[in-house]
This record gives sequence, C-alpha cells and structure tokens, in this order.
Amino acid sequence: MAGTVTMYSTTWCGYCRRLKGQMEREGIPYTEINIEHDEDSAAFVEKANGGNQTVPTLLFPDGSTLTNPSLAQVRQKFAV
Repeated sequence: MAGTVTMYSTTWCGYCRRLKGQMEREGIPYTEINIEHDEDSAAFVEKANGGNQTVPTLLFPDGSTLTNPSLAQVRQKFAV
C-alpha cells in the first residue's frame, strides 16, 4: 500500500512481534514481508545492514531504512 512502512521480519523474531503490536496500537500502517520466504527481500535487508539479515528492518516511503527501531523513531520518521 502506498504511503505505508514496509517491515521486513521473520516469524521467530520477538523484536518484530513487539514492534508490530506497537505500530498497530499507534495506527501506523505497514506491510510485512517475511525474509525467510522472499529471497529478494532477504538480499535487501542484507544490503541495508552491512551483510546481516537483521530484523526488523523498516523501509519508509522516502526510501530510507531503520533497523530494530524504537516506536518513537518510527513515529518520528513516519511523520516526516
């Protein structure tokens, strides 16, 4: 969906589950992509994180990324 955050995650990631819940409570729209099921997404996450598959990695509509951000960081970035 245009104008939403893309969250790259895995099913086993506790940080991902926590951030998803926080974003849902705040009404921040996001699209989730499981990097274990999408090789292109896994490659994107590696590129954004110096070769590591660190999740959650968030891609914002402006093309910037944040890795394992706090809810405050997401709110600030999404509001821009």
